[in-house]
Amino acid sequence: MTRTIRYGIAGTGMMGLEHIQNIALLEDAETTATYEPDPKQRQIAAARVPKANQHDSFDALVEDDSIDCLVIASPNYLHMDQLEGALARRKIPVLVEKPLFTHPADRVRLDRLMASNPNVWVAMEYRYMPPIATLLERAAEVTGGIKMLTIREHRFPFLEKIGDWNRFNRFTGGTLVEKCCHFFDLMRLMTGAEPSRVMASAGQAVNHRDERYLGQIPDIWDNGYAIVEFPHGVRAMLELCMFAEGSRFQEEITAVGPLGKIEARVPGPTRFWPAHLGAPPIAEVVISPRTPKGPQTVDVPVDQRLLEAGDHNGSTFYQHQRFKEFVLRGGLPDVSLHDGKMAVLMGLAAQQSATEGTAVALTVEEKPDGTATRLAEAAS
Repeated sequence: MTRTIRYGIAGTGMMGLEHIQNIALLEDAETTATYEPDPKQRQIAAARVPKANQHDSFDALVEDDSIDCLVIASPNYLHMDQLEGALARRKIPVLVEKPLFTHPADRVRLDRLMASNPNVWVAMEYRYMPPIATLLERAAEVTGGIKMLTIREHRFPFLEKIGDWNRFNRFTGGTLVEKCCHFFDLMRLMTGAEPSRVMASAGQAVNHRDERYLGQIPDIWDNGYAIVEFPHGVRAMLELCMFAEGSRFQEEITAVGPLGKIEARVPGPTRFWPAHLGAPPIAEVVISPRTPKGPQTVDVPVDQRLLEAGDHNGSTFYQHQRFKEFVLRGGLPDVSLHDGKMAVLMGLAAQQSATEGTAVALTVEEKPDGTATRLAEAAS
């Protein structure tokens, strides 16, 4: 008999609703409980999943016997508190949104959680975008081993969120943590290595400068560059611009090695594409071997239902397919707490580098299993 996996959702804002919409597209899966303190968002969630229990507290959601797993999609600064609270009350698989934490001091709390080997999966959706997944699958073969990696995101400004929390560094961790931890995660995944040094330049040039919230001026950055060095002469670069929503593609990822180059080009959310321009662009992968020369472009279409169910090129659905298998069968998550931790530490190092105008070295830390990993001095 097939088992239906029942989800609890903490936070039904923009990302929480995207999770609900994609869970609804899965076979043998449903959202059975939610927690959302904002009255308007509670109403919206109730319309999407009218049979789900609506709870007045996070603790009540966690203790609801109708759920088999938990998705934490609350504002960034709540992730660690809620993750700790959930794991203290119940041994349940958790999918926690990025960034895993927002402040350097949270690393100590996270290390304590990691010591107990909880069933936690960090939501790094970009790994599952079909064009990026294709790049990940073929990069080693096409490049002969990545030596240079470039990630460009030219996109729209930060959207409006409940309570305007995403306008301030103290709630988000800073743009290079909040927005860019996805890309630092991809850098580690694609190079198969831990970073050794981070250099960044970033700031607030255009967006939110004339906005005021309770008399406070937003301090969130809207553009930047970050260079990350890895062992064996491997380098990666991030270019972020959040006032470039007129672009045909939102993300462009390029990996180059001794044999050739592979690129993934990902359009932005379908709902933002102007109707007068016709059909939205289709994601594509471009393979450019050195010998014989001649780029090969392959379209990577995504099911329209998935494009309409969220803003991440279908990746939230594919992530949930994998997470559902994790809930059913156990094993190791695709994206571990260690992966989530390192993505944040790289972002914090980039924030420090851009603020201080210095390169931030990373130090080696021994892990309990005897292996070594690098931790940003910025977060120690």
